[in-house]
Amino acid sequence: MALLNILHHPDPRLRTKAKPVVEFSAPLAKLADDMLETMYAAPGIGLAATQVNVHRRLIVVDVSENNDNPYVLVNPKLELFGNKVAADEGCLSVPGVYERVERAESINVTAQDVNGEPLAFSADGLLAICIQHECDHLEGKLFVDYLSSLKRNRINKKLRQLAVSDNS
Repeated sequence: MALLNILHHPDPRLRTKAKPVVEFSAPLAKLADDMLETMYAAPGIGLAATQVNVHRRLIVVDVSENNDNPYVLVNPKLELFGNKVAADEGCLSVPGVYERVERAESINVTAQDVNGEPLAFSADGLLAICIQHECDHLEGKLFVDYLSSLKRNRINKKLRQLAVSDNS
């Protein structure tokens, strides 16, 4: 397994819409394992392939306290239902920023595993929020897109300043 480089906002590659996975083979399974290792090391609770500059429809999520309940979802599709809930969100691609975002409280998920086998389940709470967040990445969307332009501009300015100081 290997740690992957996570792209940081405002990198334009984060805006790339991911293509469906059509080949289920050992490289896909290795990518999923590397993404899980990268997510745990960051540390985070979700990671989309887009965030590691692989523009395929693959996400990994683990909201368990002991990092022992990973979900690997290939070509995920969501059906949103229930009330909207607001929760603080952060993102490995937008480091150090946490803002309230409103999302569906519950979701139905259909996807495939790394072998191409179908998966279907329902989720709510943090798991539902995290899966929605990661699926947004596959569409080239970031959680900051849900914020007001004033907040987005403030965050962009902060991240540009961090990038300048990191490169000094």
